[in-house]
Amino acid sequence: MHISNRELFLQHQAQTTRFPLLLEFERAEGIYLYDKNNKPFIDLISGISVSSLGHGNANVNQALKTQIDKYMHLMVYGEYVQAPQVQLAQKLTSLLPDSLNSVYFVNSGAEATDGALKLAKRVTKRSEIIAFKHAYHGSTHAALSLNSEEEYKNAFRPLLPDVRFLTNGNITELENITHKTACVIIEVVRGEAGYLPTDETFLKALRDKCDAHCVLLIFDEIQTGMGRTGKMFAFEHSGVVPDILLLGKALGAGMPMGAFVASHNMMMTLAENPILGHITTFGGHPVICAGAIAGIEELITNSWISEVAEKEQLFRSLLVHPAIKKINGKGLMLALELESFEFNKKVIDGCIADGLITDWFLFATNCMRLSPPLIITPVQIKQACQIIVNNLNKFYL
Repeated sequence: MHISNRELFLQHQAQTTRFPLLLEFERAEGIYLYDKNNKPFIDLISGISVSSLGHGNANVNQALKTQIDKYMHLMVYGEYVQAPQVQLAQKLTSLLPDSLNSVYFVNSGAEATDGALKLAKRVTKRSEIIAFKHAYHGSTHAALSLNSEEEYKNAFRPLLPDVRFLTNGNITELENITHKTACVIIEVVRGEAGYLPTDETFLKALRDKCDAHCVLLIFDEIQTGMGRTGKMFAFEHSGVVPDILLLGKALGAGMPMGAFVASHNMMMTLAENPILGHITTFGGHPVICAGAIAGIEELITNSWISEVAEKEQLFRSLLVHPAIKKINGKGLMLALELESFEFNKKVIDGCIADGLITDWFLFATNCMRLSPPLIITPVQIKQACQIIVNNLNKFYL
């Protein structure tokens, strides 16, 4: 008796919700996912900001295949000199300010968050961590500790102690940063709050306050990094440079990778007292590093990042509808603010039925997520917006 993948999925694969989408795709190319009937779906969320180069980039795929033929896993991170790791670290740091010159590769954005918190405590010898309300930095125990919403973390207590939450944008609350604070972690664009950019004036005030108390400033660019806002890194818009930078999602060009980046002097504190202060088996996997290098080169040699602002404006100009209260976001990470979660869910489900995949936000359930591959063309943007508008018309009263 044949058992479908759908049935096996429900029986044997751990679930994250009681209502998974249960979409099944057999292949992907460019901005499209194809089901078993070869029906194309526009991927307007890029696997949650991961597939910025779209699906099946030929140069990335070739880099992966070439490295597989050379070697895969050799040793835990940091013991052997492995060319893909070294070259990726050099490539990344060449794109960053001089103070961000040392990279620790891990397997995900959440792991990057964990590593950065350890680094901040090790460097400052302090314990207090300041995060912001409605921020999302991952779901591991340490990252979950930075979530202000009790609904998501109460069942998993005890979590990290000594975490304080401030309001993003409230300069007065920065007075809570003191000589007891190890680090402040903030999203340059708030991912799960509905793609809300952090005000540049606030970022500058935050940088000044951290400097005044020798507090490390961590920028979470796990979603925003690798060109999504129209610059390689979102902090470049403000000119405010963090002490530690978190990367993930699009960094691996479709493969699982995260990283935290800091100065060499800071990073070396993890190498002693105790040794192996931070360690990972698969972080910086050579095959993934090879793909990430190819992905960065694709971003550099093509015009996709420079086209982001123009594509953003095209989305904004086409998505004009009485049901849309506001469009938040920056670059190709946009959020359509609608009246309610119930209405949003109807529109999302209608779009999926019509061959377009979008989603909602953890802390802004009334907002529709738009984070397409950077390679999306104006013609494809018009097609996607027409599907969205059609479904807004269908359900709007």
